[in-house]
Amino acid sequence: MRTLGNILWHFPLFGFVQAALTWLLGLILTITVIAAPIGRGLMEYGKFLFAPFSKAMVRRSALNEKQNPVWKAYSVIITVLYLPFGLILAVVAILQIAALICTIAGIPMAIVLAKSLGTFFNPVNKKCVPRAVAIELERRASAGAVERHLASEQAGE
Repeated sequence: MRTLGNILWHFPLFGFVQAALTWLLGLILTITVIAAPIGRGLMEYGKFLFAPFSKAMVRRSALNEKQNPVWKAYSVIITVLYLPFGLILAVVAILQIAALICTIAGIPMAIVLAKSLGTFFNPVNKKCVPRAVAIELERRASAGAVERHLASEQAGE
């Protein structure tokens, strides 16, 4: 079913054009160095758009990736500066999702845009991973929440 979703995303809906343009914009921003954190995030988002029903966008911190402290601090500054633009892009994406859901043919595109709203809002420090990895990360986070809840219940008794 995911493969069918990816095929429908690319051929009748031209998802590959959006994916290529997003990846190219990310490459250009990365080359400018000043907007490199946003560029890297957009390149990862472009990779996501090439197979949106088989991939997911996750935070790099969820993957326990080590980052250079200077790069991390610079990314925070860029994130704060990008925030107004990200908010506008997220609102536009929500309006686009609402319009696409009104058409039967646009529902797959609406699903892809809805899955990527967090990346529109803040592309910095996001990574494209296979869907199975994202599901496992969610499962581990849920298991940790359950353990904390059970520990607090036992402490309260």
